[in-house]
This record gives sequence, structure tokens and C-alpha cells, in this order.
Amino acid sequence: MNRNRKHPAKAPYRRKASSSDRTKNARGYRITASWDANPNRPAVRTTQDKRARDRIARDFAAQGAYVIVEEHVSHGVWRTLREVDGFALVAEQAAEQALADAGHPPTPADFKPDADNRHRAWWAWAQSRAEAQAAQRAAVEERRRRLAAEASTHARALMAPPAIVRPENRQRARHITGAQR
Repeated sequence: MNRNRKHPAKAPYRRKASSSDRTKNARGYRITASWDANPNRPAVRTTQDKRARDRIARDFAAQGAYVIVEEHVSHGVWRTLREVDGFALVAEQAAEQALADAGHPPTPADFKPDADNRHRAWWAWAQSRAEAQAAQRAAVEERRRRLAAEASTHARALMAPPAIVRPENRQRARHITGAQR
């Protein structure tokens, strides 16, 4: 055996590459939020976690943004999962709170059950109803005030007997015979 002879160096061990898809964002989600105040600068967040996706979408919607939740399909291609109108949701919550603050009855469950603006429509109806009732109460109060003023103005005349009954205005009866009638 010759020890001076150099042995060729062994190549390092390399694992065989799997044939599966190794795309980084194969399960990725993209959440895009835009606000009416600044529509040219949307907020874009990406995540691979479904819970984080839903939490981010809820947070953006609570801030009044229009939110688009997308799922990654292939390289640079996204599919829209859902869209959330955060401004409408915030307006609905504000209308529901205004109903409670004003003392109106809450929105019934069978009032436009599929509408996005059911609380706002109920709030508008309750407001118009309250305004109509206030106008009716004001008209009744005005009539009562007018009648009270009229009664106080004519109270002395109403307390005294009619002029025909008073002795100074009484007419003497004329006695005439029946043939002259």
C-alpha cells in the first residue's frame, strides 16, 4: 500500500431533492385594506396563518376600511376569498349604539334580515317616528295652550249669564190677542 498516493476527496453527502412544489407562498393569504380618506395608499399584509388572516381583516374592517382577502393560487396569481365593507359595518354599529342611546327599541330580528344596512334603516324609521310623535305632541300642546288663552280671555263673559237673561236687557212681553196673530 502506497501511503504517498493522494486519494481523491469524497464529495459531501447530498439529499435527493423532492419532486413536490416548493413555492414559498403556496398557502399564503393577502389582506388589502383601503380607506376613503386615502384610497391611493392601501395597506397590504400577507400571512400564511388563517387565524392571523381573519384577525387582520377584522382589525382593518373595525377601522372602517374596505378589506379584500385573497388566497394565493400560483406564481403572482391571487383569488379573492371575500370582501368586507368596514365602513358599512362601523356605520351599522354606530346606528345600533344610537338606537340604544336614544331609548328606541332594538332592531327586530325579522326586519330586513339579509340587508347590510338593517340597523341604519331601523334607526331612520325610529327617528322619523319620534319626530312625527314630537310634532303631534307639539300640535296637541299648542291647541291646549290656544284654548286656555281663549278661555282666560273670555272667562268673565262666560261666567256671567247671557244678556237675554239679565234684568236690564229683558224685553217686556207684548200681550196681544189671538186674532192679531
